[in-house]
Amino acid sequence: MKKHQLAAMVLSALSAGFLISCAKTNDTQTNEETSTSSQEGDTTTSVENAVIETTTAQDASATRPEAVTLQPEALQSYLQHVVDQQIIPAYAQATKQSQALHKIATEQCQQAPLQGDKLQQLREQWLLLAQAWATAEMINFGPATDSMTDLYINYYPDERGLVHQGVIDLIAANPKLQEDALLHESAIVQGIPGLEEVLYANDTLDAAQCNYIIGASAALTTRLKAIEDNWRDNGTQLLNAGSDADTKAGLNRWINSLLSLVETTKSTALDKPLGLTGSKKGHLPAAAAGQSRAIMTAKVAALNTALTDPVLTAMLAQQEQNNPVGEELSTELSKTTTLLAQMPENIADADKATQQQLYDDLTKITQLIKRQLIPTLGIQVGFNSTDGD
Repeated sequence: MKKHQLAAMVLSALSAGFLISCAKTNDTQTNEETSTSSQEGDTTTSVENAVIETTTAQDASATRPEAVTLQPEALQSYLQHVVDQQIIPAYAQATKQSQALHKIATEQCQQAPLQGDKLQQLREQWLLLAQAWATAEMINFGPATDSMTDLYINYYPDERGLVHQGVIDLIAANPKLQEDALLHESAIVQGIPGLEEVLYANDTLDAAQCNYIIGASAALTTRLKAIEDNWRDNGTQLLNAGSDADTKAGLNRWINSLLSLVETTKSTALDKPLGLTGSKKGHLPAAAAGQSRAIMTAKVAALNTALTDPVLTAMLAQQEQNNPVGEELSTELSKTTTLLAQMPENIADADKATQQQLYDDLTKITQLIKRQLIPTLGIQVGFNSTDGD
């Protein structure tokens, strides 16, 4: 691994990791400043303020959803259902699509250069792979995030544009690159973004670029298969689905992982690239391919599958009359899906009003999870929550 590539990767990872703590620090500073400003106000209003604060607290308590009673056996069954029917299938699908890309590349790259319909077929298979991984990103814990493996699969956001030049330099230096060598290279030149760069930045693939596609898809398949196998062998333990004492912790981990997907999608994959609430930073997912809508749609579809799951719905049923959170989430997710279907393939080409509407829809989903679903399930918003709503 080149030293400058390693440094860039670590800096990017640290930047992403410390985003949470920085956001919390800013929130804390804002709260402290507000508190100080209030103390400096007219002291004659202190009694009035106390009354207002007490009333507000009472109102908040009155509107807070009542937590459902979850029997340990039912909760264990649900978590095992999540492992078997959602997590493992998501990784299995990503592995399958990566294997398919490798197979097509191996067959078609026998006679370089590659262009026209053959190149288009590779691009279409790449998009299926990218969508499959976008679905698997709902699982924001476990072997995929251990040792930053997820960065080697999807180095995003690439806010400094390192992938483009990194892949060009790697291919130039290693025209006969194979999987074994690529596995030891920087995350910057691997995975889904690296494959996208080569497939979409070139109208014709020469022999060296073909070798890269073959090697990169093989290395990616190796990583994805390892994650899939780990979940198949250890899924119950990874989600704490087998112990009465840990089932609530497992539920907390799963729901907060879904919340994290909404928040990061809203912030990193929409707000920052489009500059909706501040300066532009980074780029939309699948920007080189111009397929950001497909990636966003896959993420929303994953949320819809997880949050409207019949087993979860049954757990919430006892509370639905007083807190119809399941129905509200289903409605909002359907609304967001419909909006995405009406947008251009490249979300950057949509008008600002439509982009803002998508942002607002994701905000509403975030609020429903935080303020309704999580309290109803009797769990807590995780420390990694980055949304400011």
